[in-house]
Amino acid sequence: MSEVERAAERQRRGPRADVQRNRAALLAAAQRHFLMSGVGASLEAIAKEAGVGPATLYRHFPSREALLAAVLQTRADELVARRTAIARLDDAAEALEQWLRAMEDYFSAFSGLPEPLMAAAREHRPDNPLTLPCDLLITATDEYVQSAQRAGHVRTSVRGYDLFLAAVSVAWLKGTGAADAESLDRLRSLLHTGYRRRTGQTQPAG
Repeated sequence: MSEVERAAERQRRGPRADVQRNRAALLAAAQRHFLMSGVGASLEAIAKEAGVGPATLYRHFPSREALLAAVLQTRADELVARRTAIARLDDAAEALEQWLRAMEDYFSAFSGLPEPLMAAAREHRPDNPLTLPCDLLITATDEYVQSAQRAGHVRTSVRGYDLFLAAVSVAWLKGTGAADAESLDRLRSLLHTGYRRRTGQTQPAG
């Protein structure tokens, strides 16, 4: 069998079992360390707990952002479940509000998570592995916003990107511990007032 044929056979079979085990061990260790120490957790400690060397970690995940994006993907089922529940709502305004809260909870998974997400959304670099997840969340938010706008609940000037940033910002504030539960509720109420169309008034242009 030629080298080309061997390469084709390896591709057909997919990753070796040990490669899959290493990746799974790294993701599990990363999730534990991110939960304990935040997204700035030591990559060396993550590799050590996973039973691999730093070189193996970087072969799987070339950057901290790549590792973080992969860990977030393993937690995506939580967000999908929330979205499935939201889909049962008939009220577009309530659906948008519930989606913003679901994103806020998702962004609060690890200490320090909002910062790299905000940076990825702002810089929009194609080489940042967090850019695509942010884009997907912004697109989903835009769908909720447009639905609520069609129902006359949300100002036409509001964009999904705006409310994505709002949810990230609330999650960031929650993570700092600077605001108690009542303060966070008041902040959410202020945001809600800002993007909602006032009942009985002409829809503003901006």
